[in-house]
Amino acid sequence: MTGQPTVGTGRWNTPGSGNASAQARRGRGPFAWIGSHRGLAGSAVVAIMALALVIGTQLAPKGDTVPLSVHNAGPNGAKALAQILGHHGVNVHTPDRFDAALADLQSGSSPTLLVYDRNGILGKPQLAALLAASDRVVVISPRLDTLAALDVGIHQAGVVPDVFPVLDPRCTQTDANAAGQVTGQGGFVYDGGSTCYRAAGTAGMLAVSSDRRTAVLGSTAILGNDKLDDLGNAALAVRLLGASPDLVWYLPSLEDVTVTGHGKTLDDLAPGWARFLGPWLLLVAVTAILWRGRRHGPLVFEPLPVVVKAVETAEGRARLYQDSRALDQARDNLRAGMLARLSGKLRLGPGAGAEDVIAAAARLLGRDPAVVRVLVNERPATEARLVAWSQAMDKLEKEVMTQ
Repeated sequence: MTGQPTVGTGRWNTPGSGNASAQARRGRGPFAWIGSHRGLAGSAVVAIMALALVIGTQLAPKGDTVPLSVHNAGPNGAKALAQILGHHGVNVHTPDRFDAALADLQSGSSPTLLVYDRNGILGKPQLAALLAASDRVVVISPRLDTLAALDVGIHQAGVVPDVFPVLDPRCTQTDANAAGQVTGQGGFVYDGGSTCYRAAGTAGMLAVSSDRRTAVLGSTAILGNDKLDDLGNAALAVRLLGASPDLVWYLPSLEDVTVTGHGKTLDDLAPGWARFLGPWLLLVAVTAILWRGRRHGPLVFEPLPVVVKAVETAEGRARLYQDSRALDQARDNLRAGMLARLSGKLRLGPGAGAEDVIAAAARLLGRDPAVVRVLVNERPATEARLVAWSQAMDKLEKEVMTQ
């Protein structure tokens, strides 16, 4: 023969074709190379698109979703309250670091400080420095360690019961009485100092220290965009935070995790080898693409008709049942097959049930239906009994078929 097929490539090699192919390859451009390496080119395009998507996702501007952030327009944000305070002549400062918050307090005029430290990041030295630089401090839903570090005589006393979705002032504080009822759902109550919005007993959702400089509010819903227009929430928020011309709205973040008062960024906290992790992963991805993306030409499809004997499938299923010890499943399959075959032999029709088949077979063989029913409905408990039962069922089926 003058040519033999190359296995797996679908190309024919003929005498003298090597030089011609080499000359043709030298005369082709990059598009021909891409056509002959479609797998590698496709993998490279997918990798580039995925990398571009990741970079674009990271660089795309994201909306502020921080709870009680003045830039968050969502239900749990406080953008609406910041705008209301701005209309009332309050200059709202939004520092993102402890040093910046301290600088805003020191440069302000009788500033009011709002602190919402939901993760308990600030320590006692930091809180003491903030208290010293503030004219008034409003702490929102503080944690136990934050309350202990404040050391103003206010202690946590539980949560507002669900049966009190609305709370009345029930105190003598001017701001609370002027605001009236507020939302109590999901709030915390405190004891110590002067308390308002009591659900039961002396504990209240608003607690003011004895020197009147520190107020603890146990609800973020009162300040949030979602509930601000309910009841007297907005009135209480404005009266608590709008007393001075400067308001420092400080939400501590992970950048302030430190004991010295100088926060560190995530890059500072990460180990030195982490910066090499991204390029290394990119190199591994490119290497995997080059390794798995090689193709030696189009595949040759060869039809291979396969005939599997019924006995092989039956034996294979039987081995699976035996390995999993599925005695009940094997018994049910044998019983159902025998009843279907006997129903066809006895001409009972597709609607015949097991009892109809048992009765007809007993009648045909002249046996007691109860004896045949006990045999057909038996549930073997062991493999040995399953084999004996299947042999008895096979014998019964043969007796009916020979009648």
